[in-house]
Amino acid sequence: MQPFHAEIIAIGEELLSSESETLDTNSVYITQQLGALGVRVIYKTTVGDDEARITEVLRIALQRVPIIITTGGLGPTVDDMTRQAVARAIERPLVFQQTLLDEIAAKFARFNVRMSANNRAQAMLPEGAVAINNPTGTAPGFYVIHEGAIIICLPGVPREMKAMLEQSALPLLRQWIGAPRVIKTRVLRTAGIGESHIDEQIGHLERLSNPTVGLNAHAGQTDIRITARAESEAEAEALIASVEAEIRAKIGDYIFGVGKETLEQAFADAVRRSGLRVVIGELYTGGMLQRRLSKATFADGVLRFAEQGVLERLRSQMQGDLRVVSEQMAAALRLEHGVDAALVVIAEAESSAMAATDGLELRSRAYFYGTDMTTPEVPSGWALSMGWHLLKRRVSAQT
Repeated sequence: MQPFHAEIIAIGEELLSSESETLDTNSVYITQQLGALGVRVIYKTTVGDDEARITEVLRIALQRVPIIITTGGLGPTVDDMTRQAVARAIERPLVFQQTLLDEIAAKFARFNVRMSANNRAQAMLPEGAVAINNPTGTAPGFYVIHEGAIIICLPGVPREMKAMLEQSALPLLRQWIGAPRVIKTRVLRTAGIGESHIDEQIGHLERLSNPTVGLNAHAGQTDIRITARAESEAEAEALIASVEAEIRAKIGDYIFGVGKETLEQAFADAVRRSGLRVVIGELYTGGMLQRRLSKATFADGVLRFAEQGVLERLRSQMQGDLRVVSEQMAAALRLEHGVDAALVVIAEAESSAMAATDGLELRSRAYFYGTDMTTPEVPSGWALSMGWHLLKRRVSAQT
């Protein structure tokens, strides 16, 4: 069962302007929803409000994917050109639909707003196109099938796009592609291992067509998404279970959770199971690690955070590269606080480093200028990952 491929075309000058603050959140949301349907987005294109360019990208898309979803350009103004571009791309005329105009006029009346003459343009659709109702706005969408491909056009306003996608476009696509009755996804969450190392171990599984296996890397952790399509819940579960078992056999030591389980809570659980008391020290991170760990539940007295003054004093006393400094600070904090383990992260202007020790084992790593590790979020994520894996190994050694 091969997955269908799709392209998303985001239309609008505001998505390309250097002065605009508009982000294309629509494409991200559509990608997620299509993935749950078993449709893989393999191209995303952004194009401005130019009829010729929109037509060009549509023609290119028609040559490479069977599913095309556009967002934007469905308003009544002169720069709303999606209808015209689709008509040109598939070489069909625009046809006026009186019924559609009546529906648009009725919406304006319900909203107690006067409809302008240029709204008539919204009732012009490519020949053979079918209108898609907009339950939260006045701009209708539409879809058209052309030479084995389907083009679905939705508004660019996120609230309107989401409603139309969920209520109309996804059910339409499910029927059009003959989607199986059950689509089931399981996410295995890993920490302490990089995406490339995971790929070395399970790369052959990423080439499967059903279930599909994909990786999504974050700071210090990587999610492994397994999606199965089947005729029954039991069949989908069996497909996932087989692949999950193989993944766990390869890298099970790095899996901290499933679904929405968080690394923060996994760290807290590892602290509880290890019976260790832990001190956290972070310099120049803006308290990122403390904020993250505040979302987890710890027993009283097992976790403490070193004061900034203490950390700055220790930093001034230590020499060497930042990785060595982080190791020295972790060892010093553990002794100074009289606890069992310490986790340190330092995010300076040109480099980042982190270290974790439980008195028996010391782990550390450093990243230098030119990588994104110099932003606080990333080293904090890797530090938490390192701390979790160290504590997990301690728990394993105790049992």
